[in-house]
Amino acid sequence: MVALVAPLPLSGDVISQINAQGQQVVIQRDAIVVKQDSATIIYKHFDLKERRIVKATLDESSLPYQISRSAPDNRRQIVDEWRRFGFTATVTDTSGKTSQISDAYIDFYPPGGQGSLLEALPAETHLPVQFSDGSSDYINFADITRIEFQGNHVRVTLSSGQVKEGQFMMPTSQPAEARVLGVTDKYDPASEDVFDFSISVARVKQIDFQQ
Repeated sequence: MVALVAPLPLSGDVISQINAQGQQVVIQRDAIVVKQDSATIIYKHFDLKERRIVKATLDESSLPYQISRSAPDNRRQIVDEWRRFGFTATVTDTSGKTSQISDAYIDFYPPGGQGSLLEALPAETHLPVQFSDGSSDYINFADITRIEFQGNHVRVTLSSGQVKEGQFMMPTSQPAEARVLGVTDKYDPASEDVFDFSISVARVKQIDFQQ
């Protein structure tokens, strides 16, 4: 939802537009614009509902957009804020290596990262699990303290202490690869990607969430 507001000093970039009535409309604040040309604007922002960084595109129109760009130090500050509000996790791979990430989520790619998926699959901040009785659930990361993987089998420890076990459930019958993604403390605010950490679920041994 857009709002009619006066410009405010913010940590990130502010994207606005003068509407047909001559009023300034803020389209997105606390953003990082990563690309702009005569046709489009591409920017990153934090999705509060999903608790992760997302990328959005605006098509230029007859009413041009205005961008108030932030300084590099402010861009680093806004990324640090995004990391505070996303899901923080320690990922242990099958070799025993651990990685600390923020803004963790699961996304789906073609097998081996080659080609393109036959259908659009949304990224998830939920764990899709199929249980032995045929039922299934999408368990919110906010309710999980640990996920243990053994092949497709998952053992999920909830914040309540309850343990659930089942099979990692792919959201498609088409060939696809699930990956765990997130940002590390080395993440470049100017990057067009919304992650700098990526690992196939098949190579993950355990994920520990810091709630």
